[in-house]
Amino acid sequence: MILSDRDIKLAIAAGDIGVECPEDDFMENVHASSLDLRLGKYFKVYEHSKHAILDPSNPESFKDITRLIELDNGKPFIVQPGEFVLGVTLEKIKIGDHLVARVEGRSSLGRLGIIIHSTAGFVDAGFEGTITLEITNINRMPVALHPGMRVCQLAFETMSSPAEIPYHRKHSSKYQGQSMPQESMIAQDPEFVE
Repeated sequence: MILSDRDIKLAIAAGDIGVECPEDDFMENVHASSLDLRLGKYFKVYEHSKHAILDPSNPESFKDITRLIELDNGKPFIVQPGEFVLGVTLEKIKIGDHLVARVEGRSSLGRLGIIIHSTAGFVDAGFEGTITLEITNINRMPVALHPGMRVCQLAFETMSSPAEIPYHRKHSSKYQGQSMPQESMIAQDPEFVE
């Protein structure tokens, strides 16, 4: 069942949903069935000229593949047509062991051709950290993204029971506590580790 605005507010008050941000004004971003999150100022851009291929079975193919960009105040990030970059939310979230969240792009950005997540739109029970955004511009025109703008929304759902092993207790929770845009850590998956 998706939480309504009133249930999102109750879950925040009870500590089942945690939201940290510099301004502490996130409650104005609670809507009928979601919580809007804002864009942070950090991006990772892929340096595609350094490697011929990204191979999940070869951790070396991921080495030094991105470059971190920190935007100065008031400066936008220009997403070029066809470009794929990693961004991050301004807010750090924490989800209780009996909830999950789905990350969705905002329709106003979708109408500009901006995809906010490629496939990783699910946030596990027990996750804590910022959300890495997989940003793609499918428009034929560049699009400016401004840090602090509302860029995605989280819809929260209750599970049938609390997770037996929530994300924060799972030994392979590679992204727990992240604060910056995080590249893929797929090479650490059991099928690729010797």
